[in-house]
Amino acid sequence: MTKESKDEKIGFHKGALATLAKEREEMLKILNIVEQLMQMHIKELKDLGVDLEKIAKEAKKKGKSKKPIEDILK
Repeated sequence: MTKESKDEKIGFHKGALATLAKEREEMLKILNIVEQLMQMHIKELKDLGVDLEKIAKEAKKKGKSKKPIEDILK
């Protein structure tokens, strides 16, 4: 392996890591926004008298705990 080839590979991998680190940061920003929105909806449902913990417990008892939350709330 030549020195130039090794340096090119190192540069490629460093660049890839830098790009992926930035992508991860953006993904975390999106995740935080989604979490805030979910918390907002949970609060509103509680204010409207919906007991999400009760719904989750009932679904678990029925063996439906593997269903997505969207299906549980229907």
